Amino acid sequence: MCGIVGYIGSKQACPILLDGLKRLEYRGYDSAGVAVLGEGKLKSAKQKGKISGLADLIKNQNLTGGAGIAHTRWATHGEPSELNAHPHFDCSQKIAVVHNGIIENFQVLKKVLIKEGHKFVSQTDSEVLAHLIEKYKPGKTLAQAAALALKQVEGTYGLAAICLDEPEVLVAAKKGSPLVIGVGQGEYLIASDASAIISYTKHVIYLDDNELAEIKAGGHQVINLLDSRGIDKKVEEITWDLAQIEKSGFETFMLKEIFEQPQSIANALAGRILVDQGRVKMGGLDEIEEKLNKISRIIIIACGTSWHAGLVGEFIIEDLAKLPVEVEYASEFRYRKPVIDASCLVIVISQSGETADTLAALELAKANKALTFGICNVVGSSIARKVGTGCYLHAGPEIGVASTKAFTSQLTILSLIAVYLGILKKTVSQDQAKEILKNFSGLPKLIEKMLLQNDDIYKLAQKFRLASNFLYLGRGLNYPVALEGALKLKEISYIHAEGYPAAEMKHGPIALIDKNMPAVFIAVKDGTYDKVISNILEVKARNGVVIALATEGDEEIKKIVNEVIYIPETLDILSPIVNAVPLQLLAYHIARLKGCDVDKPRNLAKSVTVE
Repeated sequence: MCGIVGYIGSKQACPILLDGLKRLEYRGYDSAGVAVLGEGKLKSAKQKGKISGLADLIKNQNLTGGAGIAHTRWATHGEPSELNAHPHFDCSQKIAVVHNGIIENFQVLKKVLIKEGHKFVSQTDSEVLAHLIEKYKPGKTLAQAAALALKQVEGTYGLAAICLDEPEVLVAAKKGSPLVIGVGQGEYLIASDASAIISYTKHVIYLDDNELAEIKAGGHQVINLLDSRGIDKKVEEITWDLAQIEKSGFETFMLKEIFEQPQSIANALAGRILVDQGRVKMGGLDEIEEKLNKISRIIIIACGTSWHAGLVGEFIIEDLAKLPVEVEYASEFRYRKPVIDASCLVIVISQSGETADTLAALELAKANKALTFGICNVVGSSIARKVGTGCYLHAGPEIGVASTKAFTSQLTILSLIAVYLGILKKTVSQDQAKEILKNFSGLPKLIEKMLLQNDDIYKLAQKFRLASNFLYLGRGLNYPVALEGALKLKEISYIHAEGYPAAEMKHGPIALIDKNMPAVFIAVKDGTYDKVISNILEVKARNGVVIALATEGDEEIKKIVNEVIYIPETLDILSPIVNAVPLQLLAYHIARLKGCDVDKPRNLAKSVTVE
């Protein structure tokens, strides 16, 4: 959600800024802009719409210079428009600011600034920052003025600023919104996502909350905004490369990422399962093993797709470890008074590691002395840095807005945690653990086998691309998979879809069943199979159309449903991982047949960094 790019060095800034913005398109945006310092001028261009339009606009302008900032905006305060697009400027047009996040007290600040004579031109909260810096600038450096301004701010920010009076300086600051500094040879880049700068440098500094960096081509200085002390920040190396954020011959990022799942699941398992020993080895769990022995319950906190993963985790952990588990929406958890203490393990899940509500929920859990564990994909992200301990998915960059490989990797990690806790609590024997882990090791092959049905699922999608509504139904472990299947379809095809526990269909949704509403049933051979078959017959009795996910070899189900997608047989606890894949492909192909942009669905953002 929103994107920041900045550059200072000996090269022309504008092409680098535009390239960085293009790398951030997947995050979601509705307007874009750049500002560049050069030839004694602060020049800018911004407009509503796509980055390609901004690039065309810039062709007719002389935006030369070696320092600049750029932004993609996802509208919160004020409609998408050229005036509301970033960068924003002070009254003198000497200071330019780009900002991600929310300034919660902007109306109070704006009212004071207007009384002091400042003129505002946008509806945004972000413009307040430019005027605040202008207020404190006389007699001070840009960094000093920005530090004073940010002390007046309540809310979150990832911020970059430049000033005509200091053309050799770029200022960056962070609180609750990601910002990374790329360190090059005689040059620096900044970005809200490392994917924007990976083609220029792999050496980065991750800013933490309440930190401000004053950056010059020849060096940088980072201070703590709370006490103004200098901080010696570690330069880290990005472990993935540019090839991982290219399409590699696939028509879209989403399809590429669906087909990467055998490898991403293998990455999640790598070094973590010791089949011969019947043991799970996870550093984040090993270091808190003594504390885990004392926990009495678990709370899993997440949003969206990650919340669905958490629901599957609840089933598996309770089954294997016999520990009570609650799954909470982060946005709800943070606004009530949850009963948590040191006997509670709180697991937070976020692909980006930057989800605003999940971060706030993490802070609440820590404040209540809970043991915290994070599951995220992005190395160096805010959750990874703030959580007590945790583990990475190692799924690689996920560019498609609708999560696919991160979801199945989250399910894999949660299943590993369940086995780990089961062994620790002695509710899983060593022989049981060996059998489960043996099946884990075969997961990538099962996903490969599932992907071989891509062409058949495409043909199925052709039959249902004109449907206006879908119902997804499952039981037990696969109820959350039904929720996720419905979410995928509505996210990228804009078809209304709902996920339900199959038995709950009778309590309302059955009224919607007719020949025009496809019902997707997860009807694999598990402990709920007979019950699911009964639910299928209820739909068929009302002239409903049924698409079934069924276990290979189940020939009987063909007699009662309209369409079948066969699933390789595996352990019940692993079936959600395999079952997710055909639902991703079905949603994908329906959306493509409808002409939708599956990588950048309307109104959605990859990393939701505001409430």
